[in-house]
Amino acid sequence: MFVSRPAVHPVEAPPLTDAAENPPRVRMKDIQGMPGTPGGLALRFFQFAFAVAALGVMVSTSDFASVTAFCYLVAAVILQCLWSISLAFLDIYALLVQRSLRNTRALCMFTIGDGITSTLTFAAACASAGITVLIGNDLNVCSQNHCTSFETATAMAFISWFAVSPSFLLNFWSLASR
Repeated sequence: MFVSRPAVHPVEAPPLTDAAENPPRVRMKDIQGMPGTPGGLALRFFQFAFAVAALGVMVSTSDFASVTAFCYLVAAVILQCLWSISLAFLDIYALLVQRSLRNTRALCMFTIGDGITSTLTFAAACASAGITVLIGNDLNVCSQNHCTSFETATAMAFISWFAVSPSFLLNFWSLASR
């Protein structure tokens, strides 16, 4: 009996579609508060405004230089002012020319700068708060010092730190999600 044997012929498989298995990566939408967005510009403005308020109130007192924590607060908010206003100008530029500031190097720089300035501002505000509590509550010498001005400057520094924290967290999150 003559029986044919099945022959195996290689057949090419259809090419796998990349779109079906691996959809193209979609860039995360710009979340308000990130660099180059109106929300980011607003955060930078608030950081700058409250840091300037803290600086102005602290410098308006005559005896802030006698306490190291207050000098540290002044130095920290000066750095915060410079950092916030420079990034605010960068945000304005990005908004005017409609550019995204999602470059990895730029985000790394923003994240490191926000982390440093927020840490310094928070530490200075905490140190100043400790000194104001010492002067006001423990030593009871508010009549000889400008306790209200010191407390106001410390509060403005804390509010500036509260405005820096979302910027840092959003930049860090965006950098980590790459």
